Amino acid sequence: MTQQLPGTTDPVLAAGDEPQSNASGNAYFGDILETRLSRRSLLRGSLAAAVAGAMATSLPFGGAFAGQGGRGPSLGFAAIPTSRADAVVVPEGYRVQAMIPWGTSLAEGTPDFAPDNGADDQAQQVGSHHDGMHFFPLDGRSDEGLLVLNHEYIEPRFMHAAAAGLALDSGGFPERPDGSRDADQVRRELHAHGVSIVHLRRGDDGRWHLIKDAHNRRVTGLTPMRLAGPVAGSDHVITRYSPDGRMTRGTLNNCANGVTPWGTYMASEENWAGYFANRAETIDRRQARYGITRRDTSRYQWHKAAGGGDEFVRFDATPRGASAAEDYRNEPHAFGYMVEIDPFDAEAAPIKRTHLGRFAHEGVVFAPAVEGEPVVCYSGDDARFEYIYKFVSARPYHAATADGSLLDEGTLYAAKFHADGSGEWLALAPGENGLTPENGFADLADILVNARSAADTAGATKMDRPEWGAVDPASGQVYFTLTNNTRREPGQEDAANPRANNTFGHIIRWREAGGQDATRFQWDIFLLAGDRDSGRDANGAPLDDDAILASPDGLWMDAERRLWIQTDISESVMNDGIYEVFGNNQMLVANPESGELKRFLTGPIGQEITGVTMTPDRRTLFVNVQHPGATTEASAFAAGDYASHWPDGGDAIPRSATLAISREDGGIVGA
Repeated sequence: MTQQLPGTTDPVLAAGDEPQSNASGNAYFGDILETRLSRRSLLRGSLAAAVAGAMATSLPFGGAFAGQGGRGPSLGFAAIPTSRADAVVVPEGYRVQAMIPWGTSLAEGTPDFAPDNGADDQAQQVGSHHDGMHFFPLDGRSDEGLLVLNHEYIEPRFMHAAAAGLALDSGGFPERPDGSRDADQVRRELHAHGVSIVHLRRGDDGRWHLIKDAHNRRVTGLTPMRLAGPVAGSDHVITRYSPDGRMTRGTLNNCANGVTPWGTYMASEENWAGYFANRAETIDRRQARYGITRRDTSRYQWHKAAGGGDEFVRFDATPRGASAAEDYRNEPHAFGYMVEIDPFDAEAAPIKRTHLGRFAHEGVVFAPAVEGEPVVCYSGDDARFEYIYKFVSARPYHAATADGSLLDEGTLYAAKFHADGSGEWLALAPGENGLTPENGFADLADILVNARSAADTAGATKMDRPEWGAVDPASGQVYFTLTNNTRREPGQEDAANPRANNTFGHIIRWREAGGQDATRFQWDIFLLAGDRDSGRDANGAPLDDDAILASPDGLWMDAERRLWIQTDISESVMNDGIYEVFGNNQMLVANPESGELKRFLTGPIGQEITGVTMTPDRRTLFVNVQHPGATTEASAFAAGDYASHWPDGGDAIPRSATLAISREDGGIVGA
């Protein structure tokens, strides 16, 4: 094998971060909230104190957000403390099983994880960096089904035998002395991205087991996919691979997920822009507005794979041919969408639904479908100072005939928040809100490919990294996590983004003014994350030791209306400085009526807790643990001294895995 050296790339790309690209003059959410607070409250003390006072008085918890006439769901477990242990901790009376770690074989006759696995092995194994997921029951059963899960990104140093002994940090990778990448390593990395569909069955012993049969399959960074909706077939997505602009290859950086009312899975494409290089002298808004600048580097340098295979060179968007059909200048325009996958039909190609907009989709959450009414869903653009979106279908939902084509016609909106607690949805459609040819928007496809620029022009509100969403099935209220924004400066606060240098994040919620397809809403703040001094619950009261949290990210509401909240404190600051008090990343549960909040789970060292779903009987809760050991420093990695060895223990390489959590008495989880 050719000698391998530590690979290098731009540190921002290596960390998976998107460079800030929103230069619009649109209002910041933080400014709006500050305006909403009384000047007297601000003069009495800190912003946190002012926010707490406003939450208890002027914010509309008792008006537009009145309860449903009950106490809400029970939280019948004893909260657990924060933890710094290399272990998963759950409440007393619960048991937890770690299963299907990255590299688990999905087919008979194929190997399980080993550092010397090849690309073909990874194509038949569970992917890396587990994220959003959903359990699809087989025949309505709660003891057997298909667990479909996303794989956000990779940590190449743990993937390749050639990385052993190299001083690599969490974004590092091995490369050849000439700067090229080994082609099989790159294929393996592409196969480690995407989605896994895993057949599981619960045994008589209560443990879940992988069933190796035809249900299992992978969707990866190399899987052929269809484009659908207004962008499909347009000039924006013509490439050498697809001269008619209707196909592309692969899905990348799949973070949160969604589940359609007709029972298919939606995988998001979040921080995809960093995977592309582009050495063009001028880069237009279709890439520049998404953080692609003039550069010869990309996150993993896939475009430099030895041999120059077509599946690799597409990650260099530099124009080379006489037309777009002769190169990959448009390849980035085929990413940034929600991808629909039918978990039960292995022959159906995944479909990128372009009318939901092109941006850094964290995920998508659907409002409960109502017969004869439009389909409505919400999505956040997870980058600093980006927007929250909503899609309303043109055609009504009918359960007997509904399918993904409902997502190909309709209206995409961006949210605008006002300081009086009201908000409006701004249509991103031809002729609406300044989106005209005279202002640079030729047609609907142009608007959707440039969704961020369209939202800029329309006047949407800049947010603090919109993450996961959840819709209350009883009230229709919509919840969104805004994980943090450490690039927000004093004076950039607004009503929905209330803190300058927002290191801890918060959760907002709103109620539509009418049906879910309404164009106006009322909003408030449900939770200010933080420590005992800065955190506030839904009633404006300080958080106690059982409820402190930072960087809320994953969010999901179960059928009994418990709101599950997961955290993603960056490994660069975890257990350090102001974040030390929070320990490892964790999962909490909230009662949306009372505001009660309890810590339910803590994870091992260096990980993110993400992804959550349940069996229909609510007796098993599935949760993902992503990138344990990511806090391993480069020098420690070279010495084989990993920060975590979870889930296998001993001196094992740390691997992402799924948790199956149940009560020892067989009861409903969380109750």
